[in-house]
Amino acid sequence: MISIDATIDSWLDGYAEPDAARRKELIGRVWAPDGRLVDPPIEGTGHDGIGDVAAALQSQFPGHTFQRTSGIDAHHGFARYEWTMLAPDGTTVLTGLDIAEVADDGTLQRVVGFFGPLAAA
Repeated sequence: MISIDATIDSWLDGYAEPDAARRKELIGRVWAPDGRLVDPPIEGTGHDGIGDVAAALQSQFPGHTFQRTSGIDAHHGFARYEWTMLAPDGTTVLTGLDIAEVADDGTLQRVVGFFGPLAAA
């Protein structure tokens, strides 16, 4: 079992990985076989479905990467963290927050993403 930090960082690397074989390997390493990714415009289930979501992201934002911008707050099999999507020149394109459910074996069972900062009260 790898640490939650390493799992999430590997996932963010995999989400932006342009090489399909490498992306598939990263997804297989850190996602449960029946895991589910839910982002505002799209969702995918299972390694293939999650890979399809990542491929769609790559086609829309080639060369972009993700970087975790916060620590990971985790308890009782859930975690939250903030991230940024960076353009190839390093400028921030999008920020967000993910809530992750972690399976008993330490893989990601579900990740629900939210884009942008939280709304003011």
